[in-house]
Amino acid sequence: MKRLADKSALITGSARGIGRAFAEAYVREGATVAIADVNVERADATAREIGPAAYAVRMDVTDQASIDAAIAAVEARTGGLDILVNNAALFDLAPIVEITRASYDRLFAVNVAGTLFTLQAAARSMIARGRGGKIINMASQAGRRGEGLVAVYCATKAAVISLTQSAGLDLIRHRINVNAIAPGVVDGEHWDGVDALFAKYEHRPIGEKKRLVGEAVPYGRMGTAEDLVGMAVFLASAESDYVVAQTYNVDGGNWMS
Repeated sequence: MKRLADKSALITGSARGIGRAFAEAYVREGATVAIADVNVERADATAREIGPAAYAVRMDVTDQASIDAAIAAVEARTGGLDILVNNAALFDLAPIVEITRASYDRLFAVNVAGTLFTLQAAARSMIARGRGGKIINMASQAGRRGEGLVAVYCATKAAVISLTQSAGLDLIRHRINVNAIAPGVVDGEHWDGVDALFAKYEHRPIGEKKRLVGEAVPYGRMGTAEDLVGMAVFLASAESDYVVAQTYNVDGGNWMS
């Protein structure tokens, strides 16, 4: 039997990358999935490629009206929301003395406020329906410790871990399980931008940072979106019903906690 049969999921930032991999896995496990993204054209293309169990929803996690409209669209289409994955996030880096307020505000708006208020809207919907639910936040190994060039991003992901704990403890009385996944270094098109930023500030050739971080992973390589899928399905399924307020490292051994 499929583990997510007849479940309705919404995944933010899922037109590509990790979010898309989760959407594909959830559909394989029987769920109907809203591909929620600020780029609705790309989300629509992704949904068409995945198949009829996926559909596109425009969603800007920095805009409360957009969040509420996306949740309402899921309710109208499927009758209610069972699973939320807070995947939308931004990355930036700079030395402490070069961090700008614009970068700080942008990252906290998406990574922290976006996570909190999307979680809140989903929880309200789940509570009103009375069937519980699963909320999965995307943290990071960066939320486990600081990095000299990545102060703001690390702080946002530490906040996600803390929010996961608090929301998990509060919402489990409604049978809503809130947990998180903390990936390590995950290969994908976004890493081209990350590598370029490290090249700028660490005076490295393009591609060197990516090679080095991959070699440093105890498993022996960078992760892929597919490496995270098993945990994402587990946390969305009934198998995790007794798991509350946890953040799971899926990082090839980079961090132990």
